[in-house]
Amino acid sequence: MIDLLDLHKYFILKHLREGDVAVDFTMGNGYDTAFLSQTVGERGKVYAFDIQAAAVESTRRHLEEIGAPKNYTLIHASHHLVKDYVKEPIRAGMFNLGWLPGGDKSITTLRETTLPAIQAAIELLDRDAILNVAVYPGHEEGDAEGKMICEYLASISRYKVCATRINILNSPTSPYFIMIETKP
Repeated sequence: MIDLLDLHKYFILKHLREGDVAVDFTMGNGYDTAFLSQTVGERGKVYAFDIQAAAVESTRRHLEEIGAPKNYTLIHASHHLVKDYVKEPIRAGMFNLGWLPGGDKSITTLRETTLPAIQAAIELLDRDAILNVAVYPGHEEGDAEGKMICEYLASISRYKVCATRINILNSPTSPYFIMIETKP
């Protein structure tokens, strides 16, 4: 069976190289931040966002424990504020929507900040770049968030970005992801 997280990384690696700039828009416990940090290496740069102090601390601990390159900036702020912190073009970005694994499930990403974050991320994308958005439709806000993102992306010209959705057809509440790619 296909592992969606492995597939997520597979597509990121088609675009992201050593020395590039990447953003983890929802750092959670830091696993995506670590993947991005290790991929871009010492010469690269990673920005990671989360609204929960526990996520920032968990990520900091994880990155230190695995000996990740010191190429990251952890930002305790909402992902929709990305342009306040990131000034250069990015080659890759990852959104893992929903709640902090092991955390308070009443605190989730929300439509009113996720859409502006995705819009800003698209504006920051370099040529031959990618955003991957993992959507969790198994809860009410996640389902609404996913539908809103798909509707928005369907309205963008395919000459600007290519937006692709990958999901398990016979499991409608399973997570799915959306890739947003720019041309080389």
